[in-house]
Amino acid sequence: MDALLIVHAEDAAEVKAASGRDFGSFVASRPPVAERRAIEKVIGAAAATGARAHIVHLSAAECVAMIAGAKAAGIRLTAETCPHYLYFAAEQVPDGATEFKCCPPIRAAVNREALWRGLEAGVIDCVVSDHSPCPPALKATDSGDFGAAWGGIASLQLSLSVVWTVARQRGRTLDDVARWMSAGPARLAGLPAKGSLAVGRDADLVAFDPDETYVVEPARLLHRHPVTPYAGQTLTGRVRQTWLRGTALLDPDRRVPDDEPVGRLLNRG
Repeated sequence: MDALLIVHAEDAAEVKAASGRDFGSFVASRPPVAERRAIEKVIGAAAATGARAHIVHLSAAECVAMIAGAKAAGIRLTAETCPHYLYFAAEQVPDGATEFKCCPPIRAAVNREALWRGLEAGVIDCVVSDHSPCPPALKATDSGDFGAAWGGIASLQLSLSVVWTVARQRGRTLDDVARWMSAGPARLAGLPAKGSLAVGRDADLVAFDPDETYVVEPARLLHRHPVTPYAGQTLTGRVRQTWLRGTALLDPDRRVPDDEPVGRLLNRG
């Protein structure tokens, strides 16, 4: 069928139970080897069958070389990472701050740098939000217990600003960001009308101020639940307007209209 197998790449045999408020213990419970072993299995299966496989939310940068080698060998493998892996480092996460919990976990600053290099080199194909709008109760924000907390970060509204904030510091351009966050995902999903500005493509547009900075205030987020690790972070670049197939989505106060959604489900191809 030439369907795409998408894989949360953590080998259960390498993952240990986690509990308590210590973020370092939580990270240690899901070590890079869990991702490496899982990706090895995916590469082996893809090589044996010729199937297409995609690694979602890659966090362990030590796997980048293995993915590059598989691609060079002609194996049909792609990979993505997420804004939180490119922005945060484990050293920044306070104990008990369960809003930072995601699986695989946010890792050390040296790992973050290696992820960026894998993205810039084209080994990592795209950056996606992995948006998880989790209710505060499931995030265990009162207890701060990483074992009990739901794993996932809500970042859909902030993703473009988050990636651009770091990308511009690294000398990258908006062309790079558009390739990572628009063209790459559209190509991966098999949506030829999406992902680029060209005659015949859908008029999906963003008016983006690349220079404006702002502080993230959870109460002003449009996510269903305002729990976010980005609270208090100063980000660069603000979305001013968004058009879906030529239809403006935001009012002047950047609130979502109460009208019926203008989107539609898309079939592959």
